[in-house]
Amino acid sequence: MKKLVLLAVIALSSCVTVRAQIETPQPSPSQKMEQKVGLTDVTLEYSRPSMRGRTIFGDLVPFDKMWRTGANKNTIVTFSSDVKIGGKDVKAGSYAIYTLPGKTSWDVIFYADTNNWGTPAEWNDTKIAARVTVDALPIPMDIETFTITFDDLTNNSAVIGIMWEKTYAGIKFEVGTDKTVSAAITKIMAGPSAEDFYASARYYLEAGKDIKKANTWMDKAVDMTKDNPKFWWLRQQSLIKAKAGDTKGAIKAAKASLAGATKAENADYVKMNLDSLKEWGIKM
Repeated sequence: MKKLVLLAVIALSSCVTVRAQIETPQPSPSQKMEQKVGLTDVTLEYSRPSMRGRTIFGDLVPFDKMWRTGANKNTIVTFSSDVKIGGKDVKAGSYAIYTLPGKTSWDVIFYADTNNWGTPAEWNDTKIAARVTVDALPIPMDIETFTITFDDLTNNSAVIGIMWEKTYAGIKFEVGTDKTVSAAITKIMAGPSAEDFYASARYYLEAGKDIKKANTWMDKAVDMTKDNPKFWWLRQQSLIKAKAGDTKGAIKAAKASLAGATKAENADYVKMNLDSLKEWGIKM
């Protein structure tokens, strides 16, 4: 009898385990989209409910009432760089998209708190990154499943398109592609900066590469900053000149670095320069 009871328990446990492993489709499946707009990476994550014979706007989704814009967790958009929405600057980061659908227009809100299931329990206006009103445009056929798209792509902007039932609402955002590219072009066309020459020279010194090139680049870096010389740059200049066989130039650079380090009260650089000058036969 005990054996029969034990076998029954084992059989029941096996049935429960099998049931626990059954996976069924979600009624509002999730979607994740990635889009490059100019130089900005934009990611959008949302859940997609379907009509299933229901009237959506004005019924399932009431007019002029805050909506999560989809189903389940927040609909979240992430920008890799700063953007403009409705003329307002929006910092790079992630935002929940909330909407107030109306008959002819929608209010769209980009909200800084994305950790909500639906709308926040306590709304905080200080977390609104941008709010914009857009037209609600009619579509000549039903869109059965709630859909968000990236539309009207240019180098400088795109439109987040929201479609469901017979309605389309588009929210334009702008990216700083022209500003970023123009700044890069100006910098490149102006030639290497002092920092570029310094970094290149130091790398050549540490990597044991062409010391003559390193010496030329470091001299340019120091010359470009001669009105406000950096004592740590002068230190590198002295080491490069010493390795290049220019002991006189190394001593001059070390003395200048020592003066700057002394003024800045940087004991480490004071000691390093004094040690080098002693090595090169200079007593201070």
